Amino acid sequence: MIRFKGLLRLLSCCLLGLILWGTTPAAQSSEIHSEIIHSKINSGTIKVVATTSDLQSLVEAVGGTRVAASSIALPAQDPHAFEPRLANLQQLKGANLVVKIGLDHDLWFDKLLQETGNLELQRGGKGYVDASLGVPLLEVRSTTFAPTAGHNHGAGNPHYWLDPLNAQTMTGAIVEGLVKIDPDYADFYEANRTAFLLELDAKLTNWEQQLAPFQGIPVIAYHNSWPYLARRFRLKIIDYVEPKPGVPASPTHLAALIREIKAEHVSLVIKEPYEPEQIPKLLSKKTGASVVTLVSSVGALPAVEDYFALFDYNVRTLAQAFSQNLHDG
Repeated sequence: MIRFKGLLRLLSCCLLGLILWGTTPAAQSSEIHSEIIHSKINSGTIKVVATTSDLQSLVEAVGGTRVAASSIALPAQDPHAFEPRLANLQQLKGANLVVKIGLDHDLWFDKLLQETGNLELQRGGKGYVDASLGVPLLEVRSTTFAPTAGHNHGAGNPHYWLDPLNAQTMTGAIVEGLVKIDPDYADFYEANRTAFLLELDAKLTNWEQQLAPFQGIPVIAYHNSWPYLARRFRLKIIDYVEPKPGVPASPTHLAALIREIKAEHVSLVIKEPYEPEQIPKLLSKKTGASVVTLVSSVGALPAVEDYFALFDYNVRTLAQAFSQNLHDG
């Protein structure tokens, strides 16, 4: 009997050892590693590819930790001159949702999507979002045509994201797309959008206050990128360095611009980082107007890290330039 009890005690110790061995650091490490992998998957289950950094920023604002977003076109280059590469096709591999500016801004995108062979990412598919739908567009013509030079804005000026109020429509379209492919998180996306729009409303009030003293002051822009910004903040763009979008200025056009700048007392010539500096500098030298660099996309400058920072930078830059010109008299 004593031997039997001793045997039971020995078996119990062996069993306890086996149980304890199952919770050794190696086993615990395996469990922790599994939890980390699960956490990473949950932090970015929806892969979203946008055509521009501005759309990427809006996707990240409403998608939060549920999305892993990227963009294709570089922010500091002429978007109309962008040509996709093989790497961009690889970027679309495994995407759940794609978002485009639309109109004539990213005409290359639909062709690129066709090359993926994924019907859900193509026009009409549940993973395809055209952010321009529902946006009140400017410069819409009744018919569109292929331009003999430059590029065509006939379907409407495509730079609509530069009116911050249009982010209401754009984020609505993005949330609708996310909910189609991730319906269990509909409330999460809507809550993120609500928080974003509340912050946007507060910032818009501040931006309007900064530019209110300069409403109606005439300016010249290099390219027709700014009608939405001008309408929102009541700026007065009276002409462009390019006689038509994408068409270089001729000597005759430049001479007319110089006369116009002097006659209308134009104080600023607006350009973007990728646009040539020679002509704005020439106009400044001939007329005394200041050259100011604005950015039309998130990431075009290091300080412009998201959609809000885009307007923070442009509004502050404009207000400072206007103030300096008024001070210099």
